[in-house]
Amino acid sequence: MKQTTNTFTPASLDDSRITGGFWAEWQRTNREVTIPYVLDKCDETGRTQSLRLEWKQGAAWEPHQFYDSDLAKALEAAAYSLHQHPDPALKARVDSYIELFARAQQPDGYLNTYYSQTGIEKRWTNLRDMHELYCAGHLFEAAVAHFEATGERSLLDVAVRFADHIDERFGPADADSPAGGKKAPGYPGHEEIELALVKLAHATDEQRYARLAKFFVDERGREPHYYRTEADRRGEPVEKRRWEHADLPAPFAYFQAHKPVREQEAAEGHSVRACYLYAGMADVAKETADATLLAACRTLFDNIADRRMYITGGIGSHAHGERFTVDYDLPNEAAYAETCAAISLVFFASRMVNAELDGRYADVMERALYNGVLCGLSRSGDRFFYANPLSYHPTAPLLHHVRSDAERQPWYGCACCPPNIARLLASLPSYVYSTSDDTVAVHLYADSRLELDIDGTRGALVQSTTYPWDGEMTFTCESDGPMTFTLALRIPGWADGYELSTPDSSKAELTRGYLSFRRTWLPGDTVRLSLPMPVRRTHANTAVRDNGWQVALERGPIVYCVEEIDNGAELADLALPADAQLDSTFDAAMLGGCTVVKAAAVRHDSSPRAPLYGGPGDRRSVGLTAVPFALRANRGVGEMRVWIAEV
Repeated sequence: MKQTTNTFTPASLDDSRITGGFWAEWQRTNREVTIPYVLDKCDETGRTQSLRLEWKQGAAWEPHQFYDSDLAKALEAAAYSLHQHPDPALKARVDSYIELFARAQQPDGYLNTYYSQTGIEKRWTNLRDMHELYCAGHLFEAAVAHFEATGERSLLDVAVRFADHIDERFGPADADSPAGGKKAPGYPGHEEIELALVKLAHATDEQRYARLAKFFVDERGREPHYYRTEADRRGEPVEKRRWEHADLPAPFAYFQAHKPVREQEAAEGHSVRACYLYAGMADVAKETADATLLAACRTLFDNIADRRMYITGGIGSHAHGERFTVDYDLPNEAAYAETCAAISLVFFASRMVNAELDGRYADVMERALYNGVLCGLSRSGDRFFYANPLSYHPTAPLLHHVRSDAERQPWYGCACCPPNIARLLASLPSYVYSTSDDTVAVHLYADSRLELDIDGTRGALVQSTTYPWDGEMTFTCESDGPMTFTLALRIPGWADGYELSTPDSSKAELTRGYLSFRRTWLPGDTVRLSLPMPVRRTHANTAVRDNGWQVALERGPIVYCVEEIDNGAELADLALPADAQLDSTFDAAMLGGCTVVKAAAVRHDSSPRAPLYGGPGDRRSVGLTAVPFALRANRGVGEMRVWIAEV
């Protein structure tokens, strides 16, 4: 792989491990509850049954175009878990699913249970809508995760045969397929295969797959437009081509196919698809040292982070199309902010910080992880949110027609989020550290251990902290002897200063959000980093119309919200004085243990018999209690809001 001096590689699950604290507890719940639960639900809802290719018309369940992807994501989660926590029972279960995938594969390598049961002759005729390449991508990711965890090729061989089938069919129109004939110039309607192919290329050392990923990225949005050509070939009536004429900035913007990717300047369309594409673009840019493609990624990232992202790291502000709309359109009660979208933003941000070390990317990754992603899973590990609005009132679903559940659900018909959050949590150690030559970059703070091999000397960097509840981090070198390397510690954008303590006078430089210093580490050497963590009042850009004269509360990486159970109903009547003192206390009994924010606030209470329009009603002093947004709705049904009126 071509790399620049500023290019980093994520630590592997062989080398990086979360050892305790906040994320270890979530990983334990994921391992013990969420992963087996998701696999059970795949068994119960026809997803596993579909792999047996036994469906008949009139059966109680029907094949679906994305069922393969749900089970593949669940297998990927299980593989990541097995990588660090061997479990013979889970391993046997995974092997049984792999056997079903292998049996379902067609002789030519094709693998899609929907078309294999509803009409194989229709395969590859509707890339725009039918998720074949999307499902393939998730299978490839699962196969790579399983291979890296076990060293076994059972699923990897299935993936390679399928990837070879796709590579024979798709590519430049003037290229000959090894199977005979010319290749087709298509690309997926739901992106994902792009980043998966790069992973497959690394696992197999087969660069054809990376070239295919580059083709899918480069071909997108070019004229003559493939989706029109494909629809003409199917004989699809013009009136059914809804996304070609939809109320979006341009035809096919829903699919991010409205123009070639290097010409796109704003995040458009379906938010999950968008960030899967952008993550794939970043992978291809890094793989090929393509400066123009990386520049396009930078432009799109800036558009999201500066103008189209919620304070929680959620993205996708409109339920229609689950999509981005326009700059600064970030409604709270009508927010879609799908869990999968926040996960896809984590993927994009992590790839950008490894392509060019800049704390801005890791700040967004952290924001999405602690808030927009984690909100999608209950503390119990077996209930899920699909959408994550920043304000909830019982009337919201009726008013805004959004998937705004009062409480997390046991499953969804479109169940993309449950296995997605399971695989992210299981793979989280690979997001904590990255390395480049003899530099270690620390992106996330968590009790963890990173194995190192510097010029033949083996050792480990051990991180100890109770982050995110406080900002004290200790890094200790455990090694067989002296090790010389640079440590780059992210100073979050929210931090108002820092204190660094080292065993010597190592000079630290703060560059693009990372505090770096090079030294020769001796066994037992310890470095301490301290980040102040007062409660912060955050105000939105005045262009965000929904947040005028309101304030959000943050502490460290955590975004807070107020809930009815602590503050009473009709939270729109609650206001925080501008001079109110904000106190934070760790409450071991609250939601499994978290830091709670309290303040003196006021309410304007109007009697139901008061005139519809008139005075503000009586004003009285009340207490305000705020809890982490990610932990909301774990204590029953009730109102919630992030943005609070400030008086």
